[in-house]
Amino acid sequence: MVHQTNNIAKNIWDNCLKIIKDNINNQSFKTWFEPIKPLKLQDDVLTIQVPSQFFYEWLEEHYIGLLRRTIKKELGIKGRLEYSIVMDNSFNRYQDPLSVVVPTSNRGASINPDVNMPFHIKSTSKEIPDPFVIPGIQKVKVNSQLVERYTFDNFIEGDCNRLARSAGLAIAKNPGKTAFNPLFLYSRVGLGKSHLAHAIGLEVKERFPDKTVLYVTSDQFYAQYIESVRNNNQNDFTNFYQLIDVLIIDDIHFLSGKEKTQNVFFHIFNQLHQHSKQLVITSDKPPVEIEGMEARLLSRFKWGLTADLQTPDLDTRITILQKRLYNDGITMPENVVEYLAYSVTSNIRELEGAMISLLAQASLNKKEITLDLAKQIVDNFIKNSNKEISIDYIQKMVSEYFGLTIDQMNSRTRKRNIVQARQLAMYFSKEHTKASLTQIGLQCGNKDHATVLHACKTVKNLRDTDKTFRIYLDDLDKKINL
Repeated sequence: MVHQTNNIAKNIWDNCLKIIKDNINNQSFKTWFEPIKPLKLQDDVLTIQVPSQFFYEWLEEHYIGLLRRTIKKELGIKGRLEYSIVMDNSFNRYQDPLSVVVPTSNRGASINPDVNMPFHIKSTSKEIPDPFVIPGIQKVKVNSQLVERYTFDNFIEGDCNRLARSAGLAIAKNPGKTAFNPLFLYSRVGLGKSHLAHAIGLEVKERFPDKTVLYVTSDQFYAQYIESVRNNNQNDFTNFYQLIDVLIIDDIHFLSGKEKTQNVFFHIFNQLHQHSKQLVITSDKPPVEIEGMEARLLSRFKWGLTADLQTPDLDTRITILQKRLYNDGITMPENVVEYLAYSVTSNIRELEGAMISLLAQASLNKKEITLDLAKQIVDNFIKNSNKEISIDYIQKMVSEYFGLTIDQMNSRTRKRNIVQARQLAMYFSKEHTKASLTQIGLQCGNKDHATVLHACKTVKNLRDTDKTFRIYLDDLDKKINL
């Protein structure tokens, strides 16, 4: 009898699908109706199974009128539709899957659990796949993918990152409840934005063990989405991410140009933000400079706090090395530490790399760590690495060329020679570094990105119209690239 009832339910639903298909476009039909399974027909109530709560809500928002008309046509005036919603039980967030009965007679009525609507508990739960566990192994909890050593204790604070670190710590103490949601961190490579993102996640896990924290790169997110499309389980993919309490997306700029992935992330972002879940996003550019990203996403990135991490000054670089040596239980002469910090300025990653190279050379060759050995290592390290020319270095070259101090060059004076020197420093910083326009402006007299753009255009115009200025430009270009 049950088997016969199921067959009748399938026939009724197939007839419904024919009507629905004639009233919506093919892509919408494939996305929202093909995944539905008819379960049973009993007392003029057709029960259908939908993959998720999100799926159910989408149908209710966009297709409830069409569904009611269709059910009424197939089952008559007393016909009703019952949803059996497959939900994830592994997060202890929902105790049971939920089946919602939607009467087709009350046209236009909204579905609200607080109103007298019949709800029934079904036993149709299934495990939502976690992209970060090996298939076939039972998931106990989400693998957060956090690096344990990237803690706040190991993140050295300085003027270059004080705002970002303070905001990150505030978030970790009260995730999703501060004004810093999302927290958008940006900097060029090697300045600690990923370290800070991990630190936030680790601190949340320490303070709130029950919260689900996930760190994921944008490349991973993109690959998982493509895989979900290939396996036709996009809803499981979306549902998984919507269950995260603190979502950390690293290098969001790599989603540029990927419109469908951006669209999925847009909906995940909205769902998490609306439910006061914390988002932490990193990029190598501020939102205003990311190309190939949907305007609605960029707008949401600015809802919370946008904070940059700048190149650390000499004192901060020394402290970073001293902290690393202390953690590793290693001693090094103070003058050697200062030399390393003074010589390697482009980013923290290269600074630590130079220190490790020096330690390895001294250990393998059984040499004492001296200033002379440090000079040899640093010379070779810089020569053999793809060393980035820093804004500090460019400012030094330009100021020396014009016989100015860096403070004079970055002052507010409108003297023509100083303005041109500052514009040249901005121009070469744009040409030779990966720094954002905002970062360049901040280091070149605390200007905004529009001023940097104007400076670059001015330099190009003078290059084409002023012979003396063109000589300045050529001389400086050779000097910077020596």
